[in-house]
Amino acid sequence: MSVDRWPAPSTTVVTGAAGWLGQALLHRLVADPARQRIRVLVRDNTEADAVKPVLDAAEARSQVVVGDIANPRTVDQLFDGVGADCDVLHTAGVIHPQRIQHLFDVNTTGTEHMVTAAAKAGVRRFTHVSSNSPFGTNPHPDDVFRADEPYHPYMAYGRSKMQGELAVFAAVEGGLDASIVRPPWFYGPFQPPRQTTFFRMVRNGKFPVIAGGHQRRSMVYVDNLVDGLLLAELTPQARGKGYWIADAKPYLVTEIVDTVGRALRDEGFSVKDGALRLPALAARVAEVADGLIQGTGRYQQQLHVLGEMGHTIACDIALARVELGYDPTVDLYEGMRRSIRWCVENGLEL
Repeated sequence: MSVDRWPAPSTTVVTGAAGWLGQALLHRLVADPARQRIRVLVRDNTEADAVKPVLDAAEARSQVVVGDIANPRTVDQLFDGVGADCDVLHTAGVIHPQRIQHLFDVNTTGTEHMVTAAAKAGVRRFTHVSSNSPFGTNPHPDDVFRADEPYHPYMAYGRSKMQGELAVFAAVEGGLDASIVRPPWFYGPFQPPRQTTFFRMVRNGKFPVIAGGHQRRSMVYVDNLVDGLLLAELTPQARGKGYWIADAKPYLVTEIVDTVGRALRDEGFSVKDGALRLPALAARVAEVADGLIQGTGRYQQQLHVLGEMGHTIACDIALARVELGYDPTVDLYEGMRRSIRWCVENGLEL
């Protein structure tokens, strides 16, 4: 089936440029000569230094804006003079904060500022990166989230991302052309330290597997995600719609652990057989504790991750396949091998 596409815009605005997805996206944009101007938002000078190496290849075409997305003046500066032939790729977000309020400052308020400024500037398309968390967890292991899934947010992060989505949809009602992509757990190069910890836990046989590991998880290799994001940007009929962007199929938790272990071995690492087998009660206790701690305005990453591991979080990418022409080409084994190689090349200890 043929899918209509717009050409790349003359100006591309990217938020969250120093993040995991943002860096992978920047590499793709810089390599495309049709992207005549690339303007990026980063939080501070440290992040500006992090994106400088990739933007050096497009020095004459790039501009870096430094500031807080929760500050409307920063967002106004980001959109200053962009013109109508401009697309916005809004990847900025906080997943694991120090304080719960930070989730809402960035994921909700920051998105509200972005859609307001984008509408005022009259941009061609605003594409927002959301999450699976506004939809919670699947009620049973065989279930998948569908395109019309109702909101059922998982804790504070889910609420903050849900409110961000609602801001986008409200802006669409007001005339903004916008689309949303919803990635699950992603993996691949440019990963943060928490993903390196994941590799070490698998190597040492300490990754927590809850109640036999029969939960299913949708995951997405970061380049598959970039593919889906750019398709949602450049497909006219994506206006006002949200799409699940993931690998071709969900994986059992046991399959994830086994596949990562195999990828590590094939890249020359020793891997201890097995995993840390825990009863369902362990995840439930962690989840309850996580909720109590979040209720005080604080956040504890390890508890949150352990509590979530007791659930299936799986999605159906059928609508993205049909309407966007999305076709994920990298599977878990190959994606994990590429991620491991990136870690080695960048001196990260696994």
